[in-house]
Amino acid sequence: MHPRPFRQVDVFTSVPYCGNPLAVVLDGTDLATQAMQDFTHWTNLSEAAFVLPPTPQGRAAGADYRLRIFCPGRELPFAGHPTLGSCHAWLEAGGRPQRADKVLQECGVGLVALRRDGERLAFAAPALIRSDPLDEADVARIARGLGVERSDILHHAWCANGPHWRGLMLRSAQQVLALRPDSALLAGLDLGVVGAMDGSDSRGIAFEVRAFFTGNNGLIEDPVTGSLNAALAQWLIGAGLAPAQYVASQGSCLGRAGRVHVRRDGADIWVGGSTVTCVTGEVLL
Repeated sequence: MHPRPFRQVDVFTSVPYCGNPLAVVLDGTDLATQAMQDFTHWTNLSEAAFVLPPTPQGRAAGADYRLRIFCPGRELPFAGHPTLGSCHAWLEAGGRPQRADKVLQECGVGLVALRRDGERLAFAAPALIRSDPLDEADVARIARGLGVERSDILHHAWCANGPHWRGLMLRSAQQVLALRPDSALLAGLDLGVVGAMDGSDSRGIAFEVRAFFTGNNGLIEDPVTGSLNAALAQWLIGAGLAPAQYVASQGSCLGRAGRVHVRRDGADIWVGGSTVTCVTGEVLL
């Protein structure tokens, strides 16, 4: 064990402690997988990320660094808030991308491009690996678990882009905010729930989003979820259920104020947010 450079970054917010925190170990060289998982559990955060040199294949494809991402209980092939937060930490620590216009991250799903979007960072949503409608039996079970009528679920689809999110659109943002999910009925499911604002929101927010997944201690609500918002954007924009550019709010029920900025640019959908470092130092690993 030895000291390794560390950042704790708040993602999808410009105001410290109002977004989704991420632990970033900036040198994960020679760390065993179990050590990474154990550290993730110790942080008690939704995710921790470890920056490594690219693999030979990644380097040949132009990757600037490789990222391994962990949540309680497992490693993730991709996640959005670790992608943005780790890029922020890597750049802040002196990382130099090979290209002036973008950063290329290697992770479990392959290469993910990031770029500056004004004062925010944004990543190009990776391709969906599953996007068909959910089974009706699953939808009925989810309705019971969320405490809503089946008729309140207006649309549904797989939103799998590494994590296997099940996406559901309810009648309104207010209904999303009122959810009280049943952890027993929803055990084993990763759920993303979205509802549209009524059009009078003065903050310019189009949707309210909530994300629920199973962790070591049962059902967990994630403060702000990049992978889910990326997949929701691909589904909703592609189905004509959302405009080509919008802002989503997430974390309201947890006392957070996450803001996810979505924009379609040609064939790509970019998912962005502000990032701010809250802790700088070293960890013994």
